[in-house]
Amino acid sequence: MLMKWKHTDWTLIIVLLLMMGICIPVVHSAVANSDKFRGLDAQMIIYYILGFGVIFFMTLVDYRVYTKYFWIVYGGGMLLLLLTLTPLGQTQNGAQGWLKLGPISMQPAEMFKLALVIAISALLARRNKDRLGFIADVIPIGIVAFIPFAVVMVQNDLGNALSYVLILLGLLWIGNLKFLHALIIFVLGAGLLFGGIKAYVTYHDEVSDFMANTLHRAHWLDRIDPWLMPDEASRDASWQTKNGKFAIAGGGMMGQGYMKGEMVQNPTGSLVPYTYSDSIIVVIGEEFGFVGISFLLVLYFIMIHRMIVIALECKDRVGSYIIIGIVAMFMYQIFENIGMFIGLMPLTGITLPFISYGGTSLLINMASIGVVMSIRACTREDVVKDEFADVKGVKTDDGGIQAIRGALSRVGGRSKKA
Repeated sequence: MLMKWKHTDWTLIIVLLLMMGICIPVVHSAVANSDKFRGLDAQMIIYYILGFGVIFFMTLVDYRVYTKYFWIVYGGGMLLLLLTLTPLGQTQNGAQGWLKLGPISMQPAEMFKLALVIAISALLARRNKDRLGFIADVIPIGIVAFIPFAVVMVQNDLGNALSYVLILLGLLWIGNLKFLHALIIFVLGAGLLFGGIKAYVTYHDEVSDFMANTLHRAHWLDRIDPWLMPDEASRDASWQTKNGKFAIAGGGMMGQGYMKGEMVQNPTGSLVPYTYSDSIIVVIGEEFGFVGISFLLVLYFIMIHRMIVIALECKDRVGSYIIIGIVAMFMYQIFENIGMFIGLMPLTGITLPFISYGGTSLLINMASIGVVMSIRACTREDVVKDEFADVKGVKTDDGGIQAIRGALSRVGGRSKKA
């Protein structure tokens, strides 16, 4: 089992070490002037050490064990989600999404992302069809994603709930969704999005009254208004995003210098809330400028590129599906977290992977990388078997390449029939 470590993807490990080298100093800068949050940087060092241990453990375990017992993984995750709605659940920043079991505090919505990726990947692999049927495949898999989505929405955690939707869509696409079904989903999704935005802006007073008095989600208005109607948003509602933009703009090309940001290191306290977690990109932008953010984005690009390469090399479809689901999860978090401070996305409580403070978030992200490592190790171990199979004339299934090429072919259009 320990021989799996000889197949370690050291590019991913180096990228994670570099991200650790960014995370710890930046979190330290974010909490340097706060007595309440001082020491979070030291905690992140501990979380990173535990995280690399998680990668080591997950690499040694054959990923096919998770997919074989995926209902146990899914059911365990659902149990933790439901427990947050009991007296064991705790509310932080308006979301009842935290669970405290003795000295351990965790966020099940973060943990469930990987469980959902594994469950949907296993279901897609079991179908073994050229195209997914809408009633037989898409609807049941959609229900598997909708149930935790509904629970997390009840918890009032919009950011993590939306990540489940993106994971579902990414896996359905790579799982060989029919072009017509994909077109229908795209048209309906685009229609709901643009129609909802138009209705929100046109009937803002009525929508605000409904959300505040009927849904009891008045704080959602404080997140949507600065995105869609920044000129009419209240000062308190636009405080975080507006000051975040000013801080990033103030960083310029090279930044104002480490721990010298005018907004983050303000003598009266940081003018941008949650700089150690959701707003961590603001610290990087103000202190290290465009160059600093660009360097971080390059690291994300390398990480995602390596994972896609591993998915292409994988001979097992379920392994490729899992990696693409993890890629979709990371890409959503990166785009959402950075986008909400440059006006592209609404403000949500989503962390920046591997950089923001948060034990649950970091450990589940490291576990996801560990699963990718396990897939790579198992793929490399199967290479010898495939070589013998080729010698004997047995045809092997290049699952990853076929699945990803199938998805790409639907972007470029259907292939011509002979």
